[in-house]
Amino acid sequence: MYVIHSLRDKMKRIQSPSSINTYFQCPRKYFFIYNLKMPTSPSIHLVRGTIAHSVLENLFVIEPAILSENFENELKIISLELLKKYWAENKKDLDVLGLLEEELNRYYEETQMMMLNWISHFVKKIKKETSKGLSISEAFVKLKPQTEVLYSSDEFMIRGYIDAIEEIDGEIRLMDYKTSKKSEITKEYRLQLGIYALMYQLKHGMLPHKVGIYFLKDAEKLLEVDEDLIQNAKFMIEQIHMSTDGMDEIHQYPKKESPLCKWSNGQCDFYDYCFKGKLVPEKPLR
Repeated sequence: MYVIHSLRDKMKRIQSPSSINTYFQCPRKYFFIYNLKMPTSPSIHLVRGTIAHSVLENLFVIEPAILSENFENELKIISLELLKKYWAENKKDLDVLGLLEEELNRYYEETQMMMLNWISHFVKKIKKETSKGLSISEAFVKLKPQTEVLYSSDEFMIRGYIDAIEEIDGEIRLMDYKTSKKSEITKEYRLQLGIYALMYQLKHGMLPHKVGIYFLKDAEKLLEVDEDLIQNAKFMIEQIHMSTDGMDEIHQYPKKESPLCKWSNGQCDFYDYCFKGKLVPEKPLR
């Protein structure tokens, strides 16, 4: 038996949208990552996502007064300089991936296009505000979101970072950035956004008006926040606590076979443990 001996494991575990989605994707994978603390393989998509988030978070640190009538080009230049900066700062993580130089260059250029695409959409919003009489700097300040805000709930034992919280003309939107190929709000994304809306409500005593995702390859996609979204989030949070709290043995986390176990050019990090009889560690790795 694989039992985790710690006082914390006898308490309710703090969950996140990521851990909850991992559990419902495959309970066994959840066990390996969150109980046994086993590492996952590095991925260009994860590293690139971290870099893109850093760029968009720090874009709003600039002083709005520096923006001129040529603000569209200025914002593009700033975003590309930030991308260059954070790409260099993550060189160690990129090198670990073992990609060929041309592959890395392709991902870099693709990320450049994502940043420029996002800037184009943001510029349209600025122009809409300036058409109402605001100056460029006033429009920038009005559209500027709170970024990377940590929310948590002791009642529901959940926590998570919201990428961007926008409040424009009395409408509150909680937004997430995604670099994924497909620009659709899947059930996993819907759950993530529902949890964000619930945490916002618990802290502020009111619901946000909308939640959504900035698909950096495409455009923003939004959901109206309604009772169904909130109730689904509450239900799934309740389900994961019922399924994991006090559950510390591997047999309590059945593997869920799906195309995510193995595909044409890769496999789950834990495939050999599930299907090849590789020895499972008897205690957490860290």
